Amino acid sequence: MNIKTLFKSKAEVYTTVTLAALVLVVLPLLLPIFRLNLFGKYLTFGFVGVGLVLLWGRCGILSLGQGVFFGLGGYCMAMFLKLEASDPISTKIQSTPGIPDFMDWNQITKLPWFWEPFKSFPFAMAAILVIPTLVAFGIGWAMFRRRVGGVYFAIITQAIALIISLGIDGNQGYTGGRNGITDLRTLLGMDIRSNVSQYIIYYISALLLFACILFGKYIINSRMGRVLVAIRDREDRVRFSGYDVAMCRSFVFALAALFSGIGGAMFVLQVGFMSPSLIGIVPSIEMVIFAAVGGRLSVIGAVYGVLIVNLGKTTFSEAFPELWLFLMGGTFIAVVMFFPDGLAGLTEPGGPLSKLWQKWGARLLPGLARRIAENHSSTATTTVLAEKTALNEVTNATK
Repeated sequence: MNIKTLFKSKAEVYTTVTLAALVLVVLPLLLPIFRLNLFGKYLTFGFVGVGLVLLWGRCGILSLGQGVFFGLGGYCMAMFLKLEASDPISTKIQSTPGIPDFMDWNQITKLPWFWEPFKSFPFAMAAILVIPTLVAFGIGWAMFRRRVGGVYFAIITQAIALIISLGIDGNQGYTGGRNGITDLRTLLGMDIRSNVSQYIIYYISALLLFACILFGKYIINSRMGRVLVAIRDREDRVRFSGYDVAMCRSFVFALAALFSGIGGAMFVLQVGFMSPSLIGIVPSIEMVIFAAVGGRLSVIGAVYGVLIVNLGKTTFSEAFPELWLFLMGGTFIAVVMFFPDGLAGLTEPGGPLSKLWQKWGARLLPGLARRIAENHSSTATTTVLAEKTALNEVTNATK
């Protein structure tokens, strides 16, 4: 893996470096710990955005249930943290010491069997990665091999999100119910609420997110990425060429779920709780909006979209508590109407900023404008050729 494999243009390098500088240097230096913790929470949704770019933008599969996998990863982490906080000494005032408080309130006298393995930290970390991935692969394989796609797939994933959120909500004694799993204080003895711990968790979240970004870009620019684009544009032609379309779609669906599960686990460490309100239909749709605003074809654009939308929610709700929902709705409508490719489309060749620069840049800085125009022209030509030859490469690979 090298830079040329990951980045196809200088613009992609600049936007990635800018995001890294912003997240890793500027924000930690300028923001107090409370605001930095908020941005750390925003970054956890960036994992979902990266997965949606691969799933929706590249493969053409719109999932309205990514909150399920975000929640599965979050609950795996929360279960380990809750068991660590529920040692017999800390819970000695309960009727049954050694079990989570919500179980004691619901008159459960023994730790359920499916909670027992989460006493182990290695098992919990493995579960964060494996459980969302396997659940997504099972769902995807069951539907894609029957050629369920398009709006039907979106509706089914939305129904799954509703069912799981209601199932967690209705089993308060085993899951914490509507209140979720709360009062999470330590991770392997480290107080996750302290300022030092919050800085450490923030940087871990950021580094894991950039690892997912780079891996996502590697997939996009690899042969697998070209196959995904071909499936999105001409599914039948790819199938007739001998490729297992159901397996390819199941793979990318499982990969997006893996990213979401990691994001959910880091969310729990940032916020200190997990509840079914983060699994249902509304949060899953919000996650799609993050990717749409940033640009569903751009991995970096999706992360920018996550940060901008969540920052807008926080700013509007603090400044205009009675109007912020209308302001956010108006923002989404404006982006869809005027920037159909998301904010990432502003800087793409042929985008608004590119056209504005072509109009005025030549007058102000002729030499620089000419070099940028040449670079954009080369990038646009490469992109078009890559899209046009994706199907041909898939066909030729079978010969």
